Amino acid sequence: MSELARLQDFAPERLVSDPVRRVAEANQRACDLMFSAQRLFLDETVFVANELLDRTQTETHLFAEFISKLAGSHSVKDWKTLCAECGQHQLDFIRRDCDRIFRHGDRVIATTTGLFNVTSRN
Repeated sequence: MSELARLQDFAPERLVSDPVRRVAEANQRACDLMFSAQRLFLDETVFVANELLDRTQTETHLFAEFISKLAGSHSVKDWKTLCAECGQHQLDFIRRDCDRIFRHGDRVIATTTGLFNVTSRN
């Protein structure tokens, strides 16, 4: 075995002779995991609150627009146009909402897998 191979093979953190340090490192990793999980939970709580507020505002705006157009329509043709426009607005809102939720799901999955990825923290 060459000198370089022996130097690379030797790793002090792999020694069993220092159990106190290994326990301390395990405790540190456990604390990091708990704090990261807590941060993730709080981030999700804030995200849900913001999403509920945004959704409520958008739904209120769509409803107000529907009511104002309904009050302004005086014929069956106007009502048909009203239903087509408001239906399209609602479908656009649902599409944007689903896109935002899927992007958020991707971010949550990436963050959660990062919690358990020990090599990324070292």
